[in-house]
Amino acid sequence: MEIKGLDYNTQRDKLVMPEYGREIQKMVDVAVSLPTKEERNRCAQTIIQQMENKNPLLRTTPNYEQTLWDHLFLMSHKQLDIDWPYDVSNAEKLLSKPHPMQHPVHDEQSQLRHYGRLLTQVFQKLETMPAGKERDELVRQTANQMKRDLMAWGHGSIEDEKVADDLARFTHGKIQIDLQTFRFDRADGNSAGEGKRGRRKR
Repeated sequence: MEIKGLDYNTQRDKLVMPEYGREIQKMVDVAVSLPTKEERNRCAQTIIQQMENKNPLLRTTPNYEQTLWDHLFLMSHKQLDIDWPYDVSNAEKLLSKPHPMQHPVHDEQSQLRHYGRLLTQVFQKLETMPAGKERDELVRQTANQMKRDLMAWGHGSIEDEKVADDLARFTHGKIQIDLQTFRFDRADGNSAGEGKRGRRKR
């Protein structure tokens, strides 16, 4: 709801440097409109002092005075005609933004983070290994390690079907384990913890 007579921020022009506030932006606009360069120079010096007071942490940065004049140049939309004490030709670089980084979800490798780099290499090896006892043994060791990793990460889903599904998916369907005949090693997640607690009690 809008109340007649009130000035809303959403109705105002967007600030170039919000950290200085709208009052200093108004001062800059006034400076741009002054008729003589002498008046504009004096007004610019006053604005710089106010900007420094408004943002005192800037003093802790190197070449902070250069930064203040660069900010003034940008706040004036490059329209302030004064005798600039610093070169402001590169001021626009302050507004440049870094290129956005690719989100990890787009990285196929991120889906394997709970299995680790070594298992990732094993998945790749299994894809090219010929069938036989050597591959069967590697599949057995890999499946058991996958189950231990899932337990360590606390996924809450360590069913044999999850391991079988992941193994098939990450080897692009080359390795399929038959859960009717495949036997996992016994994984007792509580025994190690109980042993540690017992030793601490002694």
